[in-house]
Amino acid sequence: MKKTVLNSAHQRHGARLVEFGGFEMPVWYSSLTAEHHAVRQRAGVFDLCHMGRFEIVGEDPAQSLDRLVTRDVSTMKKGQVCYSLVCRDDGGVLDDILIYRLPDRWWLVVNAGNRDKLLDWLSDKLLGAEVVDHSEDVAMVALQGPLAASLLAPHVDRPKGRALEDLGYYRISRAVVNISGESIDGWVSRTGYTGEDGFELYLPSCHGEAVFDALLDLSDEVIACGLGCRDTLRLEAGMPLYGHELSEQLDPIGAGLSFAIGLDKECGFIGQQALRQITSTGPKQHLRGFVVEGRRPARQGAAILHQGQKVGEVTSGSPSPTLGVPIACGYVDATISEDSELEVDLRGKSALLKPHPLPFYRRDAQNA
Repeated sequence: MKKTVLNSAHQRHGARLVEFGGFEMPVWYSSLTAEHHAVRQRAGVFDLCHMGRFEIVGEDPAQSLDRLVTRDVSTMKKGQVCYSLVCRDDGGVLDDILIYRLPDRWWLVVNAGNRDKLLDWLSDKLLGAEVVDHSEDVAMVALQGPLAASLLAPHVDRPKGRALEDLGYYRISRAVVNISGESIDGWVSRTGYTGEDGFELYLPSCHGEAVFDALLDLSDEVIACGLGCRDTLRLEAGMPLYGHELSEQLDPIGAGLSFAIGLDKECGFIGQQALRQITSTGPKQHLRGFVVEGRRPARQGAAILHQGQKVGEVTSGSPSPTLGVPIACGYVDATISEDSELEVDLRGKSALLKPHPLPFYRRDAQNA
């Protein structure tokens, strides 16, 4: 099992470690619920070093990349970050990724479990460019939560004296991080997977552990957070997770990700024709959100039933620490109307599913 450069820090801070995406990662340090509430109300620090970090290099990396991803890369401005998909010819999703348009280069961040697959796929499919894997030499650490900006701002210097608070959502900037007794050159983006405001730092791996510890020392309001709360946070925020809501067997149209697909891209991309056809005829199933009646959560793989017949399957489910009820999302046959009464099979016992629009939670919203 692989270990990130922060593994010793996780052990020092008392993390419960589990396998995830081929890496030994913290599932929690104190408790899932405490860490979840910390991110919703204050701030939490996450290790993201297991994610893949690739650079696309060549004479025209943007043009080469544009043929492989669903978003229109050619329209991205310097400093912009873009959510996109990488698809098979039949429209199945190989991965969902972030594309970074840096001033002088192009970067991708890919899911940990797909890191090797995407590296091989990009190496094979890129024309006139190549992919360079920086996953080991660049650390990735996140500070997420409503206090993230005010806590981090005094320790981050951006070019031309720009304030960290002025960095827009889904934007990235060069930065000098003065947080662990050193001035560290790197990058900072206003991105995250929690539904809260927050930032992700990209720094040389040799500084990763010191920066992780220093972020925890910013305030008593900051705690270390594991994968457990990241999952409940992203589920509440309606954000898909590869291996749950996305896979090579699932199309992104049914997942509600049409916003991330440039069906009219002139250069075309792998899977474009298949996704046009699915859009035209309609997907066979739709991803829907539910509140589960009772106290038992519905877990991935649980059957969704209509009049006793299976019409879908849960992809993610958990008690919601924010809402105080079990929530779930799952795919349901497109022939089943949204007002149809549905149930979920909880190991032989049925529970009603109350439809709930995705996301379950929006930052600053009174009623999610």
